[in-house]
Amino acid sequence: MTMRVLYGAGPGDIDGYGTDRLRAEFLIEKLFVQGELAFAYTHVDRMIVGGAVPTGAKLSFGDGKDVGTPHFFTAREMGIANLGGPGAITVDGRRFALENRDILYVGRGAKEVVLESEDAARPAWFYMNSVPAGADIEHRLIRKAEAKPLDLGEEKRANKRRLAMYIHPEVAPSCLLLMGITDLAPGSVWNTMPPHLHERRMEAYLYFDMAAEDRVVHLMGRPDNTRHLMVANGDCVLSPAWSIHMGSGTGPYAFVWGMTGENQAYNDVTPVPVERLR
Repeated sequence: MTMRVLYGAGPGDIDGYGTDRLRAEFLIEKLFVQGELAFAYTHVDRMIVGGAVPTGAKLSFGDGKDVGTPHFFTAREMGIANLGGPGAITVDGRRFALENRDILYVGRGAKEVVLESEDAARPAWFYMNSVPAGADIEHRLIRKAEAKPLDLGEEKRANKRRLAMYIHPEVAPSCLLLMGITDLAPGSVWNTMPPHLHERRMEAYLYFDMAAEDRVVHLMGRPDNTRHLMVANGDCVLSPAWSIHMGSGTGPYAFVWGMTGENQAYNDVTPVPVERLR
């Protein structure tokens, strides 16, 4: 297991960032390597993002040395999305089978998490979001069919999409974590359009189901001072509360969104008219 640490940046810092520095601070690459488990810890609301692709052997974690507590989950909760082939997650001896697009909520107090694929030739891709938690909430598997869908956008604006809420007060409760998956309709390319800010929550975007040759142009920064990141399949973008976030793809894609902060009010946002962007 590896743990990368990122310290975050303020909106004034990005004026001096070139492409490499911007990517180093806000883009997490190579989360999904066969047979490996990797995490990245960001000081932006202390979220941890992770990826695991178990093949021949199971992958496990639970030690708290990287977060300064006896166990990883002593003061944390987590959502784990399966974005690949069928797999299973065992939490303290309790086994959950996950199909593609299922998400498991792991509550505070877990001691060990074990990840495995049903078929090493078609492994599971486990994507993880973990945030500090101050309440004990029971582990729960949320299947794709149990997520709450929300249809957004318009075909004529190429931003028609279906947002599915998984870890959300209306579906499965948590302490501070929100997590879900958004799919774009055929022919649509824009996500989170028009853009917005949510000053009371940060967000992580994990782009997936993309062809190797395609990219998402992810836009970030203040509305009057934008920057862009070229994002490949399986890359994760950290979006601080001060930053807009929106993107457009060169081909089909989907993304997992995870949020944490002061509240779980999904609509607590400040819209940014496109004409204000610079």
